[in-house]
Amino acid sequence: MSFSDAARRKPKMPPPESTNEEATYLKLLAEKQRPVWVKLVNGEKLRGWIEYYDRSMLRLTREGQPNLFIFKHQIMYLAEDGS
Repeated sequence: MSFSDAARRKPKMPPPESTNEEATYLKLLAEKQRPVWVKLVNGEKLRGWIEYYDRSMLRLTREGQPNLFIFKHQIMYLAEDGS
């Protein structure tokens, strides 16, 4: 490929800001009340189910412990509890 061929190609579009897959997945977890593990950026692990979520936070409902509102920027990852 010559330099002129590369110069004529259209630049690639940046990826979309959001695919809305996060909201779809969180909605499924909340509706089914599936147990999840939430690992925070400080290393703490929490177990419960997602009762509510919005753009910036989620509510983790836990049995026998206080329910928590967790800001998404504090979450390292969230995983379904397979046990």
